[in-house]
Amino acid sequence: MQKLILLTLLAFIGISCTTSQKLSKKRPYATLIDTSRVFSQNFTGMAIYDVDERKTLFERNADKYFTPASNTKLFTYYACTKILGDSIPALRYIIKGDTLVFWGTGDPTFFHHDLKNTKAFEFLKSYKNLKFLTFSDGNFTNTAMGEGWAWDDYNDYYSAEISPLPMYGNIVRINIEKGTTTLQPSIFENSFYKKKKDGGNTITRTQTDNVFLLPKSILEKNNYKQDIPYKTFTGLTQQLLIDTLNRNVSLKHIPVPKDAQTIYSMPSEDVYRLMMQESDNMLAEHLLLLCGAVIKDSLNSSFVIKSITEKYLLDLPDTPKWVDGSGLSRYNLFTPRSIIKLLEKMRAEIPQQKLYSILPAGGRSGTLKNGYKNTDKPFIFAKTGSLGGVYNLSGYLITKKGKTLLVSFMNNNFNQSTTKVRKEVEKILTWIYENK
Repeated sequence: MQKLILLTLLAFIGISCTTSQKLSKKRPYATLIDTSRVFSQNFTGMAIYDVDERKTLFERNADKYFTPASNTKLFTYYACTKILGDSIPALRYIIKGDTLVFWGTGDPTFFHHDLKNTKAFEFLKSYKNLKFLTFSDGNFTNTAMGEGWAWDDYNDYYSAEISPLPMYGNIVRINIEKGTTTLQPSIFENSFYKKKKDGGNTITRTQTDNVFLLPKSILEKNNYKQDIPYKTFTGLTQQLLIDTLNRNVSLKHIPVPKDAQTIYSMPSEDVYRLMMQESDNMLAEHLLLLCGAVIKDSLNSSFVIKSITEKYLLDLPDTPKWVDGSGLSRYNLFTPRSIIKLLEKMRAEIPQQKLYSILPAGGRSGTLKNGYKNTDKPFIFAKTGSLGGVYNLSGYLITKKGKTLLVSFMNNNFNQSTTKVRKEVEKILTWIYENK
């Protein structure tokens, strides 16, 4: 009797395994997600579209809204390709008698630490024959921090403020080497103070002004580097201009006249590449402002987003809630299938070689450099996006058989390390590369 029960049980197990194997073959993507312990408690959405066959291969919660984090930069990049030309507009200006009046465009490259652009500086410096230089912020109606940003991130490099004429990336870059401290811009040299009581392992800025506090232990370190956002305001921009140009600059608050001219700084593509590969929030926010400067001399994120959405994104399956350029805000909400539609539009309108060179490439560049290394050449070109409890990846996957798939893989509301989720996403996308 016991032997009969055992045989029956074994037969049942065999049938169950066979059924499970068949189910896996019929629904491989669903099985990959459903059998993952990593995804067992989070909210997962996925959409896969086959470009060659022009059909959707899989959807899981593809019509549900997710916090996109830096996947938002895909929308910012697309907006820039529709609005901006080959070069970044640096300044708007007019000459009235013996005065040069100029307005910022939001161009983030002016003395940016990692772009080293000096075109706007050289332009302003060249007008030595004019008696007066006047800066106006009359086209700027944005706030210094984006809607829905976390207030307590103000000291972190990724939360640089938004301004009409950003300089040095709106951050102070500090280097400490063998007890010697150097910083740029140097105008802040007298704004650093040693803490009375040692504590902490980073330099902190007071929230409301540009006072920087150094723990004593920091000064003893070698090869220490930190980027800290400085508090922006028009008067500080004036002082930075005076300091760099070595001449007086006055202030006005007047709108940009219709006859204002434009000077340009550097190739747009170089700025896009740094924004996308390093997921640079400061560049993303100011590139969005640049679009407003081109559309209507209006440096306002909400205005730009509304304009772009109404003109270029009405064909998305689900209306996005899009509030900033970088994805720092948790108010942003996109669906996986809307991101797939955006990827499809980008692929149709941007040359493939350029598009793939701008996006992070698996095992090669940007935020994907340290993953997807088990292949001779990259097979994934995509934008990642992460916040606390958020990890997403959206982009282009080239399978071993040469198929091009559009993929949006979104994970929200998890209470575990982002590293675990990232590795599981990599595992599943690698399986798709090998098997599809």
